[in-house]
Amino acid sequence: MRPIEIIGGGLTGLSLGVALRREGIPVTLHEAGDYPRHRVCGEFIAGLNATTIARLGITSCLQDALQHDEVAWSRSGGRPVIQRLPKPALGLSRHVLDARLAETFAAAGGELHTCSRIAHPETRPGRVRATGRAAGPPRWIGLKLHAASLELTRDLEMHLGAHGYVGLARIAEGVNICGLFRVRALQGRGSALLLAYLRAAGLGALADRVAAAEIDPASVCAVAGLNFERQPLVPGTICLGDASAMIPPFTGNGMAMAFQSAEAALDPLCAYARGEREWSDTSRAIHRKLHDRFRLRLTSARALHSFVLSPWRQRWFTALSRARVLPFRSIYAALH
Repeated sequence: MRPIEIIGGGLTGLSLGVALRREGIPVTLHEAGDYPRHRVCGEFIAGLNATTIARLGITSCLQDALQHDEVAWSRSGGRPVIQRLPKPALGLSRHVLDARLAETFAAAGGELHTCSRIAHPETRPGRVRATGRAAGPPRWIGLKLHAASLELTRDLEMHLGAHGYVGLARIAEGVNICGLFRVRALQGRGSALLLAYLRAAGLGALADRVAAAEIDPASVCAVAGLNFERQPLVPGTICLGDASAMIPPFTGNGMAMAFQSAEAALDPLCAYARGEREWSDTSRAIHRKLHDRFRLRLTSARALHSFVLSPWRQRWFTALSRARVLPFRSIYAALH
């Protein structure tokens, strides 16, 4: 067996490593951080089916995830629009999920190196990049925290504000609160920065709810320089997950895409490891599979992103939703 080296131990890298080890392939994985840890993430998994979970061998890692059926949309604190999801979604903390995947990978015989940063990995046969998002201009900031004793109206709440939005999703630890905002000249430490962004976006009532909740200070995290453009393909290089393309977070599909990206790469990488195809052909096959699987949803998500950020477009979006003329199921299908 030819060995596979994976750079990046997020959802894509770990699940791919688990699946490759199940095929008996030697895998070394380098992760810049350690486990467990918190990440800026909606912790809401929509569009992931049981076939992908079983194919990757990660059923045990997701088996106690909460099931979510309904979402409540509101704009600037207005009356919410309640919609039932076409398929149940999952709610699970990344703090828990990443650690479980790492344990599963190591138990399967994978060689895991934590606190091992490879800043500029050179392209070479057998090396896969799952290093997370590509850097972009400092226009966006993502903020996240966990809160206990916070009541939700539905399994998931989505609040649209001026040049930003935030999702609240139930998890076992309480509620995950994660928002994306245009960068502003705001200051604050810990949860105070998220509260400042909520108020600046016109979501003062939500900020009051969050401020009154019991916040886990260890869960507070932020990320800037988010890039939602598809990354250029480089011959001979395999980039998976957010390293290939990051979908706008309002879709709830980012975590599912991470797993689906690993699934798309699995068969070609197995064929390479067994000596049945060369690396150049392997990379081309994976590029084609990623393009075919994600092109429509990435294009649709980018087109809709402006509607959930622009205040005047939000009004139309909310009005159409409230009038029940917005083709919610069709939009969901395009994004998942």
